[in-house]
Amino acid sequence: MVRLSVLLSLAMIAPIASNGAQSPKNEAAHLSSVENEAMVENAKSPLGVGAGEAAQRAEGGAAQPAEAAGTETPSPTEIKRSHEASGGATKDTGAKSGMVVDGADKGHDWWWRHAVIYEIYPRSFQDSNGDGIGDINGITSRLDYLKGLGIDAIWITPMYPSPGIDYGYDIADYTAIDPEYGTMEDFDRMVAAAKERGIRVIMDYVINHTSDQNPWFKESRSSRDNPKRDWYIWKDGKLGPDGKMGPPNNWQSWFGHSAWTWDEQTKQYYYHYFYVQQPDLNWRNPEVRKAMYGVLEFWMKHGVSGFRIDAVSRLFEDPEWRDDPYLPGYNAYGDRNIRHQYTDDLPEVHDVLRELHSVVAAYPGDQVLVTEADEPDIAALTKMYGANADEVQLPMDFQIADVNELSAVKFRKLFNEVETNTAHGQPEYFFSNHDQPRQWDRYGDGTHNDQIAKLMATLLLTTRGTPQMYYGEEIGMRTTDPARIEDVHDPIGKLGWPKEKGRDGERTPMQWTAGHNAGFTTNAKPWLPVPSTAAMYNVETESQNPDSIFNTYKRLLSLRKSEPALRDGDYEAIDENDTHVFAYLRKAANESIVVALNMSAQPRTISLQQAGTTAEVLYHSPLAKSAASSETLDLAKLTLQPFGVVVAKVK
Repeated sequence: MVRLSVLLSLAMIAPIASNGAQSPKNEAAHLSSVENEAMVENAKSPLGVGAGEAAQRAEGGAAQPAEAAGTETPSPTEIKRSHEASGGATKDTGAKSGMVVDGADKGHDWWWRHAVIYEIYPRSFQDSNGDGIGDINGITSRLDYLKGLGIDAIWITPMYPSPGIDYGYDIADYTAIDPEYGTMEDFDRMVAAAKERGIRVIMDYVINHTSDQNPWFKESRSSRDNPKRDWYIWKDGKLGPDGKMGPPNNWQSWFGHSAWTWDEQTKQYYYHYFYVQQPDLNWRNPEVRKAMYGVLEFWMKHGVSGFRIDAVSRLFEDPEWRDDPYLPGYNAYGDRNIRHQYTDDLPEVHDVLRELHSVVAAYPGDQVLVTEADEPDIAALTKMYGANADEVQLPMDFQIADVNELSAVKFRKLFNEVETNTAHGQPEYFFSNHDQPRQWDRYGDGTHNDQIAKLMATLLLTTRGTPQMYYGEEIGMRTTDPARIEDVHDPIGKLGWPKEKGRDGERTPMQWTAGHNAGFTTNAKPWLPVPSTAAMYNVETESQNPDSIFNTYKRLLSLRKSEPALRDGDYEAIDENDTHVFAYLRKAANESIVVALNMSAQPRTISLQQAGTTAEVLYHSPLAKSAASSETLDLAKLTLQPFGVVVAKVK
C-alpha cells in the first residue's frame, strides 16, 4: 500500500490454456505437500505460444457480489471466549494453530516455513484478451512458468471491484471480482489450476479502509443517523485561531495534505489515512469487525490459503484526537513533516490480529497471515507474532528490505536481530514490491547492477526465513518512471511531481519475450509502457544464458528444495568482524552450507575455517569457467570477486 522511498525453460514461459479447468467446490482447499523437484533443464525450442493465444476470458458481465456462504461469522467476543477457553489455542475444529512456538507442535510441517512467495501485480503480469491489462486468465496461463521457477505460493494484489483511484486498494466490494480482471469462475479455475501444480493462492486483504464508492460508505455518509454511520470515522470540525472552522486536528494523509475531508451533506469530517476516496473503517465497531471477518471466510471457501493484510498498523486512531507532533522540514506534497504518533501502531491492533488468527485457524490447510508491517525496529516487528504466537505467522520485514545499501555490517546486524527475536517467529524477507522502486535500482551501483542482483537473490533465497519475490525481479526488471507528468497514472505521482513520481515505475508489464510489448499483450498500447530494456531483460532471452539473473534465481530456488540445510536449517553468522563480506552457515542435522557475499566493489580474500576445511560449490557467481563441473573450495583462503557470492556444502 505504501511507497517507502521519498515519501524455465522456454517451454515453461509459454502460457497454458485455462479453459477446461474444473471449478473447485465451495470449500477450503487443502494442498498436500509437494515433493522436491530437481531443476528443470532449459528447453531449446523457441517460445511456442504467444500472449494473444492465451486463454480467453469467460464471457459475461460484471461479477455480482456474492453472499458469504456457510456459518455466520462469530463476533469478536465469541472469538475471544473460544480462544480463552482453549487456553490461548484455537478451538478444536480439526485445524491447527497457525504458529510454531518454541517447543510446541514441532512435528508439524508448516508449509509456509519453507515456501517461496511470489507477488503478482495482476494488472501487469499477463493480458489474456488483448485489452492491454493483465487479468486472472493471464495468471492461469503462466502457472507452469511459476511451477518451473520453483514458486510455492502467489500473493495477488487486489482484484476486487474498485473505482481504481489506488489501483485496487480502494475496494467497492470485498466479495467479488472486478470485471476488468475476469469473473469469479475465472478465479475458481485459477485456484484449482494452481492447486494442481502445488501452488497456493494468497489474497490481499485491505483491512484499514474501503472505497468511498463502497455501499457501506454510501450508507454511512447518507445521514448522521444511518445504522452504518459509525462504520467509519466521523468528527465535527474545530475552530482555528482565525475563527474559521477547520479539521478536528492536524493529522495528515500518507499521500499528502489533511487526513480529514468535509462532507457537505452531513456537515462533518470523515477520516482517511490515505486518499480522500479511501475512508477509514472504524475498527472499534463490532459490526465492522464481524463484516470484515466474513470476508476472510468467503475467500477461504473459494480455496485461498491465506491473506496478506494491508496497512495493518493504521487500524486505530487516538480516541482523544490529539495533534501529531511536527518534525523539521516539508514533504514532497508541500506539507510540514509530521510523526504519525496517534494514528500508527496503537495497541488495539493486536486484538484484531488475534481475532483474525482465530478466524483463519478454524479452516483446514494451515492458512497463513502475512502483514504489511513497516515497523520502526525488530522489537516492534516481533510483537506482530503475538505474545502467545497467536497473531501473524509472517510479518513482512521492512527493516531488512529498506537497508537500501550494500552493507555487510548492517545486514549482519539486522539478520542477527531477527534470529534472536523473542517470539521465535519465522522471518519473512523481501527486497521489492509494488510500492517500492525495484531492487535492481535501489541496490545497484550503476556499473555492477546485474551482479548485485545475483548477490541480492542469493541473500534472499539462502537465509533462514520465508522469502517473498516480486514479479520480474528474477529477470532484473528495473524501475522505469514516467518521463512526463502527462504519462503518470499513480495519483501520488500527479500530486507530488516531480519530487514524487509515483509508483508506476515499479509496476510496468512483465517482460516475457524480446518481441512486441515483451509478450505481455497483443494490444498496441498496454496500460503502462513496456520499458526498452525488455529487449535484453526478459524470460525468453535470459533462459538461454547460464549466467543470467533468471538462471541464478532458478538455480537458487532449486537448491532451496533439494538441500535440507537451506530448506529447514538453522542460521549462524560467521566471520562477524568482516566489514565487507557477509558470511553465514545454514545447518541441518547432517550437513552445513556456507554462504559468503562480497558486498564491495573490490575482490576480497577471506578465511572461513570456522565453517570447516573444504566445501563443494553449489552456486558461484560470477560463474567460473569450470562452473559446469564440481569445484572444491579451500575455506582457509577463499577469494570472492567484486560483489561475488558463493554457496557451498561443507565437507
